[in-house]
This record gives sequence, C-alpha cells and structure tokens, in this order.
Amino acid sequence: MAGEAMPVVHEAIKLISLTPKNTLSLIGLGFMGGLLSGFIGSGGAFIMTPGMMGLGVPGIMAVGSNLTHKFGKAMVGAKKHASMGNVDARLAVSMFVALFAGTQSAVMLNKKIFELFGAAGSNLYISLAYVIVLSLVCFSMTRDINSTRHPKAQDARKLSLAQRIAKMNIPPMIHFKVANCRVTLWLVLLVGFATGYLAGTIGVGGFIGVPAMIYLLGVPTMIAAGTELMMAIFSGAWGAFQYALSGYVDLRLVLLLYLGSLLGLYIGAITTKVVKEIQIKMVIAVIVGVVAFSRVVAIPAYLKELNVLSMSATLKDSLLSGSNVIMYGSAAAGCLMILSWLFKALTRASKLEEAHARRSA
Repeated sequence: MAGEAMPVVHEAIKLISLTPKNTLSLIGLGFMGGLLSGFIGSGGAFIMTPGMMGLGVPGIMAVGSNLTHKFGKAMVGAKKHASMGNVDARLAVSMFVALFAGTQSAVMLNKKIFELFGAAGSNLYISLAYVIVLSLVCFSMTRDINSTRHPKAQDARKLSLAQRIAKMNIPPMIHFKVANCRVTLWLVLLVGFATGYLAGTIGVGGFIGVPAMIYLLGVPTMIAAGTELMMAIFSGAWGAFQYALSGYVDLRLVLLLYLGSLLGLYIGAITTKVVKEIQIKMVIAVIVGVVAFSRVVAIPAYLKELNVLSMSATLKDSLLSGSNVIMYGSAAAGCLMILSWLFKALTRASKLEEAHARRSA
C-alpha cells in the first residue's frame, strides 16, 4: 500500500533475453547514440542508458554497460584530439584523483541502492539523476540559442566568469599551458569529481566536464572536449571495471551497441560539416528536453514498484510504455532530421558537381 516503508531487498540482477526484436533495438539504439555523439561530441551517448532501461535492462546494468561502451569510443576520440593538440594532459592528470573518487563514489552508491531497493530503486535513482542533469542541459542550451543574436556579449560573459574565478587567486594556483589558463587546484578537483560522479551515475560525464572546463576554468572549447575524452577513458575504464566486478556489465549489450554506434559516429561527424551550429543546438536541446520528460513519466511506475505509490498494474505498464514511446520517438525524429540535412547537403553537392561538369564539357 502507498505510504509503507520501502522494503530492504537483495535482488539478483536479471539479463534481458536477446530476441531478434531486442537485438535490432540495441543496434538501433547504438546507431542513434553514435549519431548524436558524432553530431554534438562528448555527451551524445546520453540516450544509451535510458534506452537500455526502456528495453528492460536494469538501470545499474545499463550504466555499467554504457560506461564500458563509452570508454572504448573515448580512446579513439581522445587519440584523434591529441594528434590535433586538443588535449591538455597536465589538466587531465590534475583531475585524475578527484575523477576516480567521483566515479568510485557513484558506483558504490548505485550498488548500495540496488542492494537495498532492487532494480526499481536503482531505476528511480538513475532516472532522477537524468531528469536533473538533462533539464539543466536543456535550459543551458535554450539560453545559448536565445543569446545567439549577441554572440560577442555571450563570449564576454563566459570569459568574465572564468576571469573572476581566476582573480580570486585561491592557492595553490596552477597554470595549464595547452589550455592557456591559470586556476585554483581546488576548482580543478571539484570539476574532476563532478565529472566522475556523473559518469558513474548515468554513464556519461561530458555533460558536466566540458561546460565546466569552458565556463569555470576558461579552457577553449576544443581543448575542453579533447581533455574530457581523455578523462573519459579512465573514468569509463574504472567505472566499467567496478561494475563488472559485481556482475553489472553485459558484454552482449556492449557489442551490439558498438555495431550501431560506429556507423552513427561517422555519419554524425560528417553532418556537422554541412549544418549550422544553431541547428545542432536546436535539435539536441529538444531531444534532451524530451528524454528528460520521458524519465519523469517513468518515475511514478518505479515508485509503484517500491510500494511508495498506489496505482494499478495496467497504469504502471502504460506509464513505462509511454515513457519508451516518448524517448525513442524523440531520438528517432531527431536522428531522421539530422539524416535529412545530410541527404539534402549531399544532393546539393551532387547537383553542383553536375552543373560544373556540364560547364566544363
């Protein structure tokens, strides 16, 4: 009944059956996550964890599998950024201790929640984290879109925030040559801890790491992205290892996600060269906002499973189904829009080549 204390449970982790439908769904999820990652960079895999949860994967296993999937891709991305000089190794090393501490804290808390309250408790905790983080990201991106009419003023605000923090001169102060910024070590450690904690909680830490380095530390955008990818290798590897020790990583899911994500990454990266930045922000802001809403829809169902909320089994199933439709529908619509932009760009390029060939003939 509603209002009863949540029971202490010791629930065994359950693996989903890889039916043809689930297999294709996971490959499709990997493609959508890869496409979004290639389109917006680090953090684009935010769809992976709730996507797996929607297929019946317990939240804690979805996080562990997403971390395992994410750190492999981060190795490739970090190597590419490093070759272009976009990685500040000293900044990354300075964050390592806090990064590991944040990741370990998140893993330990997630494990304890699962041990005490089962899959429903873990799903609720992860969903709440998603709602908070994605709502903040959506708000931030919407504000950036609205301020594009005054880009110079916006850049000035970014710089002034980082400069004001640097002027506090809280020892020890450290200068990072590649990023060309001087900042207190305590803030660097805070950013590292927050990035690791978010990665260990929902499987993606770039939502916090990249903007924090840009707005708080004054790191240039490309260097922030490259440095975060380098950090993601270690936070992902450590988090994946810790989850795997308790049996919370399903390598079948990881491999199926890779099958779809590698192609999606390639297509997403190409599309960024043929669309405007405002288009990228608009699509991602909408998808992020709708995915956050889909988690809100699922929360009452998890509360029902914990005996905190009273509702019929039919209503609970309808909420979970509705959450999946909203989430997958928004991601699919966004990906189709991205693909349509790429198709239009390729069509225009083909017509221009044909016209040029006719003139040359």
